[in-house]
Amino acid sequence: MKRLKVKNILSDGNAGQAITVCGWVRTRRESRGIAFIALNDGSAQDTLQLVIAETSPAFQKLTRCNTGAAIKATGILKESPAQGQKFEVEISEIEIFGDADPASYPLQKKGHTLEFLREIGHLRPRTNTFGAVFRVRNILAEAVHEFFQGRGFVWVHTPVITASDCEGAGDLFTVTTLDLEKPPRDNNGIDFSQDFFGKRAYLTVSGQLEAEFLAMSLGDVYTFGPTFRAENSNTTRHLSEFWMIEPEMAFADIRDDMELAENFFRTLCGKVLEKGESEIAFLEKFYKNTSISELKNLSEKSFVHITYTEAVKELEKATEKFEFPVKWGLDLQSEHERYLTDKVCKGPVIVTDYPKEIKAFYMRMNDDGKTVAAMDVLVPKIGEIIGGSQREERLEALTERMSQSGIPFENVEWYLDLRRFGSAPHAGFGLGFERLVQYITGMHNIRDVIPCPRAPQTIKF
Repeated sequence: MKRLKVKNILSDGNAGQAITVCGWVRTRRESRGIAFIALNDGSAQDTLQLVIAETSPAFQKLTRCNTGAAIKATGILKESPAQGQKFEVEISEIEIFGDADPASYPLQKKGHTLEFLREIGHLRPRTNTFGAVFRVRNILAEAVHEFFQGRGFVWVHTPVITASDCEGAGDLFTVTTLDLEKPPRDNNGIDFSQDFFGKRAYLTVSGQLEAEFLAMSLGDVYTFGPTFRAENSNTTRHLSEFWMIEPEMAFADIRDDMELAENFFRTLCGKVLEKGESEIAFLEKFYKNTSISELKNLSEKSFVHITYTEAVKELEKATEKFEFPVKWGLDLQSEHERYLTDKVCKGPVIVTDYPKEIKAFYMRMNDDGKTVAAMDVLVPKIGEIIGGSQREERLEALTERMSQSGIPFENVEWYLDLRRFGSAPHAGFGLGFERLVQYITGMHNIRDVIPCPRAPQTIKF
């Protein structure tokens, strides 16, 4: 079946050529003995118009060409006389692969709410909205690899099943083969020494710690894979399963980290405009939470750099009333971050040098003894999108922070070995891929930027 994709036909087609296309019927209408079918195969935002004359043998099969039906059509590509489309296909032959009964097919030609479409997640990619979102997701995923591979980073695969909690934050999914009705017990509760791995195991919350030891061997590395959080959080910004991008650089400090993060984000914004402008234009038109001009500006504009202390001073001067208090030593909330990007800096901001008490144990202590070499990238409308730091490479300083944070040494002796044997400065950051896709597409709910969302009480597929 030598079919051509709609995307290639619309960009590279030549009038007069015989072609075969396959796809799903979006709409069908008839007028004055001519039928028109809008066909979409998922390769492009646009549909391809098929024209079937009453005299064509294919006309007899139109009764089965209902919205949602999968068909193959053969004909001659012609320049379209209608406005808004470059080509149409004069069809001579149609084959029906799969019918779609209009009485039961849920995606008829009418508006559907995003809430309704979440209930039919297996069909929603056929809509214009989700076709656009998932193609943008693909463009961004490809751009992630292009960016790092082009800079000599090695893509590493860190484990999905792990024995450690990267930040000691809790809220992990346990992985077990024990009999849940009669688990073995000891004086401390469930005896995980009898489990598959001989100790308690979890789904990973981050690949950072493993990426660190790989960076300390390979130089510059990055991870791009699934991570998991068992937070009972039903918000528009949280998922229980999501993908993380985590680069780690050996022989690098916080300044190198900031430079990489800024270039990374700008490059992704530019790449999505280069390859997905029609999708972004569609999402801008119907959802108005994203725009081509805004992404273009982000792809070109340098980021403002301020310290956490400077950020707090700006927030304390604000006349705006915040829901959460502003005080040195407290973490910045989303409303504070948005104020900094939207009102103070009017664009992306990198905030550095946070108090050690509100950051993870592995972040390098600054000379003041109060702050760590951490950085967060904040973008307009949502706030933090990237979080990173220079890692603590000094053994004594790291063990002191671990003791203060209550991190058991026996769980991460291998991590301490990196500081015992050939330690070196290194830095990295993390970016939640779905947060990025949500920001770029302007979708309000993060469950609408991943094909199979996982959240509390949500695991349909």
